[in-house]
Amino acid sequence: MSGFKSLFKQTFIYGLATVLPRMLSFILVPLYTDPEVLSTAEYGRVSFIFAYFVLFNVVIAYGMETAFFRFFNKDENQEKVTSTSAISLIISSFVLLGIAFFFRNQISSLISIELKHLNLVFIVLLLDALVIVPFSWLRATGKPMRYAIIKIINVAINLGLNVFLLLYLKDLAEGNALFNSIYRQDFEISYIFISLVVASAITLLLLLPFYAKIKFKFDTELWKKMMRYAMPVLIAGIAYSVNETFDRILLEKLLPANIADEQVGMYSACYKLALFMTLFATAFRLGIEPYFFSHSKSENPQKNYAKILEYFVAFGSIIFLAVVVFADVIKPYIIKSEAYYEAMWIVPFILLANFCLGIYHNLSVWYKITDRTKFGAYISIFGAVITLVLNYVLIPKIGFKGSAIATLSAYAIMMLLSFYFGRKYYPIPYNFKKIVLYFGLSTLLSMLYFYQFRGNYVIGIGALIVFLGIVFQLEKKEIKQLLKSS
Repeated sequence: MSGFKSLFKQTFIYGLATVLPRMLSFILVPLYTDPEVLSTAEYGRVSFIFAYFVLFNVVIAYGMETAFFRFFNKDENQEKVTSTSAISLIISSFVLLGIAFFFRNQISSLISIELKHLNLVFIVLLLDALVIVPFSWLRATGKPMRYAIIKIINVAINLGLNVFLLLYLKDLAEGNALFNSIYRQDFEISYIFISLVVASAITLLLLLPFYAKIKFKFDTELWKKMMRYAMPVLIAGIAYSVNETFDRILLEKLLPANIADEQVGMYSACYKLALFMTLFATAFRLGIEPYFFSHSKSENPQKNYAKILEYFVAFGSIIFLAVVVFADVIKPYIIKSEAYYEAMWIVPFILLANFCLGIYHNLSVWYKITDRTKFGAYISIFGAVITLVLNYVLIPKIGFKGSAIATLSAYAIMMLLSFYFGRKYYPIPYNFKKIVLYFGLSTLLSMLYFYQFRGNYVIGIGALIVFLGIVFQLEKKEIKQLLKSS
């Protein structure tokens, strides 16, 4: 139980680093959805650019973060792993982005992103690539507080600049020569990416001491081994980015031009209500990933892995049902304009999709521990194919509803495939009765409430209380043990 205590402590701190900044970023959604700041179409355009941003980030990282964790815990010379990873990312980032910058006009035309925005995206990508290894090193060496503080500083700067540039700069420019020299009319989208550039630059400055500590020695043989491990992770990451963001790209491409940006804007705004599940799953993943690797050689690690998934599904089911019940209460605080509410239909589907994705990440321990990362690539590619096919088929017929259905279908199938192959290559004694009960009952109650009894809080809150009671009854022994060990 002490191992779980350490895990939950790290998960809480990584959760703080992830959840608190993202909760603060809720400020940006009301800001971006305020019609006096951005139109629905402009917010759709921002979301469209960020969709490509996710894909570019995956490519420039090329799985090195996961490879770093694997070899840092596997190789006796951790300093060699750290320096080799850092050098690899430094060189590749400058080379890749140098090539991209040279062909920037062609890329801009190909992906329909204005050049002035694309240039800012390239700068952010370079800055973010240079902090991948420093952040990974903080996690691997058990320094979650430093990790959390720097992450929070990054988001605070980003948020502060967004608020200043989008809300206050225009008024200040009217009576001040300095601010007037900064202000540009119809420059709101650029201001959003300028904020990212400044926040990323300061983050890199805060992490520069890491580069001063390491010895820049490159081990070619080690690098080849890391790349063999990382390449399937890269392929899986590209496929994951397709699953995560291509719904917005395809909505932009497949819907009529006169409504595409507005539809992307509505879809993206309501998608944000699933952020609670995304935050929980991300924080949990950040906490468990180092734990999976560091405990892989302990006695009977499968038993602990099984219990971890049970806890994840229990907590995730509660979050899922709670957000669905209170979605209409939450939405005015996050989405400023009623013009976006047409897309509320997608909320349970996207929440459930991200829940399935969180379960998939927990199940993925088997191929990471056994160095079968190629299976992660296969599964993610299959999910990406489902995403693309269903979006192409459904978007012309039912618009953003089709994207939500495609996202859920892809993540649910990925979850099931990982479970199937995991049983074959690395059997883990999961408690299927509890897991299926929590997952199935929360899904049934959520869908039934949202599409049949939405707005009836007597039924909604009653369902939530009943579900909480069931979870507590089944987990009270573990809860008491955890409380005693603390």
